[in-house]
Amino acid sequence: MNKLYVGNLSPSVTVEDLKQLFGERKLPVADQVLLKSGYAFVDFPDQNSAIKAIETLSGKVELHGKVIEVDYSVPKKLRSRKIQIRNIPPHLQWEVLDGLLAQYGTVENVEQVNTDTETAVVNVTYATKEEAKVAIEKLTGHQFDDCSFKVSYIMDMDAAPPVQAARTRRGGRSSRDQGASQPGPSGGFGAPRPRQHDFPLRMLVPTQFVGAIIGKEGLTIKNVTKQTQSKVDIHRKENAGAAEKPITIHSTPEGCSSACRMILDIMQKEANETKTTEDIPLKILAHNSLVGRLIGKEGRNLKKIEEETGTKITISSLQDLTIYNPERTITVKGILDACCKAEVEIMKKLREAYENDIAAINQQANLIPGLNLNALGIFSSGLPVLPPAAGPRGAVPPVAPQQAPEQEVVYLFIPTQAVGALIGKKGQHIKQLAHFAGASIKIAPAESPDVTERMVIITGTPEAQFKAQGRIFGKLKEENFFSAKEEVKLETHIKVPSTAAGRVIGKGGKTVNELQNLTSAEVIVPRDQTPDENDEVFVKISGHFFASQTAQRKIREIIQQVKQQEQKHQQGAAVSPHHSK
Repeated sequence: MNKLYVGNLSPSVTVEDLKQLFGERKLPVADQVLLKSGYAFVDFPDQNSAIKAIETLSGKVELHGKVIEVDYSVPKKLRSRKIQIRNIPPHLQWEVLDGLLAQYGTVENVEQVNTDTETAVVNVTYATKEEAKVAIEKLTGHQFDDCSFKVSYIMDMDAAPPVQAARTRRGGRSSRDQGASQPGPSGGFGAPRPRQHDFPLRMLVPTQFVGAIIGKEGLTIKNVTKQTQSKVDIHRKENAGAAEKPITIHSTPEGCSSACRMILDIMQKEANETKTTEDIPLKILAHNSLVGRLIGKEGRNLKKIEEETGTKITISSLQDLTIYNPERTITVKGILDACCKAEVEIMKKLREAYENDIAAINQQANLIPGLNLNALGIFSSGLPVLPPAAGPRGAVPPVAPQQAPEQEVVYLFIPTQAVGALIGKKGQHIKQLAHFAGASIKIAPAESPDVTERMVIITGTPEAQFKAQGRIFGKLKEENFFSAKEEVKLETHIKVPSTAAGRVIGKGGKTVNELQNLTSAEVIVPRDQTPDENDEVFVKISGHFFASQTAQRKIREIIQQVKQQEQKHQQGAAVSPHHSK
């Protein structure tokens, strides 16, 4: 990621000339400079210094009478879906950038890179190689205010042949870390943006040490972020009066571990100075849905980490969880070095579980082409609600290709105790969700005080339905209404014209049985229904999210076919002989 190509060099340029140039421009003098005829390859220690070299040298510096060109050195095989955009105005809003990126394809991920430059830099991953190519062509030189975008390919290790990818992984950092960005302490340009493939380290620290960690005028924490290239958030205002405060560290795995060590060091020194006799354990917070995989079968993973690091590890009880706090506390006791070694192993296991959940999301991505599933948080990763980067290309193909998608109404049933979590503080979560999905979301009043389920009425296009329902399923998983190994299964009702009900059932129940086999959802058309004032009846669908979605789409297709046939026959109600009562 940090190897640069320096081109348009005069034949008389030497390695010493290049090193002197880097020194003059206050760039770290590269360890490796491979000089060829007319060009060179230079290794920089980190992404930040590589960006600085490109920004300060390319097209701006003359060496032996020729203006040099500098860009990332990316082998052709690894020029695929990942690009870097530099020289972005710092005041540009994320929504505007998302909209611009989405014009050229489906954006799977956008990460801001922490740099010393005045303008912003982002790494973008498109869904396909072709989309990334178009984006590079169209965005290079794109003017925004007084800034002209500069765009380059960056290494896409997912595009590497298996042998090469494996070799890279053995060489140190994993393929996912190759282009990992380190967000700056400021949290980025425009509104702070959580990133989809970022897995932060969450720590709990005693409240009495928070002042020491921040330091006078914030100098101590600034030093931690600078040295470890991390973004460190100290949540001082959370849990007023609590004995402990959470800290979130965003960085590469190595950056998180370095920041963790520095924070433990600061607390130990402060404890020594204030003559606090108690040992300070390391406390890591982890989402409950990941913890089972950290513990391992019969506790084997945890025992192994304890034995290898010489620590004692305990995990808080399931009883301590609430719908507002789905995190467990992992307490590590031992000497500082041992705790730091244990942190590396614990986070490795948690990241692995998280990556598996992300992979599960991607396997389902073909259900509705182009839709950014990472933003839904259906799996245990507990991803936040984000505006989708997919834009208009992320839309679901309409059921009938020649028509715009129709507004659909779906009735989703959730546990009564989950209503508060879905609504959120002052109704904020449900508002965010409605905005994110582009749907109307209402919770129907309870029919009686002791009901176990409440009905959520969702109105919107097929894409809006997919997003809204997906986030609700995801929210229930995050808030621990279902265990780590248990899939979220909910009941959904949709209304169909009474004339189409027989078609949904099929002759001798054939269609409904096929639907169930195909989708893994349970589909029931109750036979004792009286059609409502619109001559419609309910179909009940029970299952996990993707099963329910597939069943809903298949039933909508049947309804569409019935409507088209009725229009052809010019009849008001072509009732099937198998029409249910």
